[in-house]
Amino acid sequence: MMKKLLFVTLLGISAITVNAQDVAFGIKSGLNVANIRVNNLDADSRLGFHFGGTAELKFGERFSVQPEVLYSQFGAETSDEILKIDYISIPIMAKYYVIDKFSFEAGPQFSFLANDELEVINFNGSAALDPQVNSFDLALNLGMGYQFNGGIFFQARYNLGLTNTQSSPDVKNGLLQLSLGYTF
Repeated sequence: MMKKLLFVTLLGISAITVNAQDVAFGIKSGLNVANIRVNNLDADSRLGFHFGGTAELKFGERFSVQPEVLYSQFGAETSDEILKIDYISIPIMAKYYVIDKFSFEAGPQFSFLANDELEVINFNGSAALDPQVNSFDLALNLGMGYQFNGGIFFQARYNLGLTNTQSSPDVKNGLLQLSLGYTF
């Protein structure tokens, strides 16, 4: 199922690329402020990072599509546990330039588990456990961006997890992402 979804997504990106008027490739990196959404859990955010590659496919002056491939750190912390979830994420953002260089963006994100660890901290030290995180996460991204002269860009994005990260209980990801990038 996930392989078919990824194949269809990549096929769609390829079809879009053929029709795009202008393509710009780039790299980006930045800060993640991650948390999980679950009832009756008071968790703090986990600070992490993301990095990867982008391509912006322009369809006129105002509209473009920006697929990305990112390594991204998610998770959360409590007073005695740190949940570390790392994904290879593929966001596909539709961007609309409201004014020159300033855009709003929205789109799905397909994430594939790269690493998961639950670090339990107690008076005797800490231990790493397997939290059994699901291997796939689907999310909706909403954000904005600004393209500076010279290829540098800034983006702020919120990632709203739509699927459960674990089979039980109902646990979903949430992520604020601040990025700095460069297109060439």
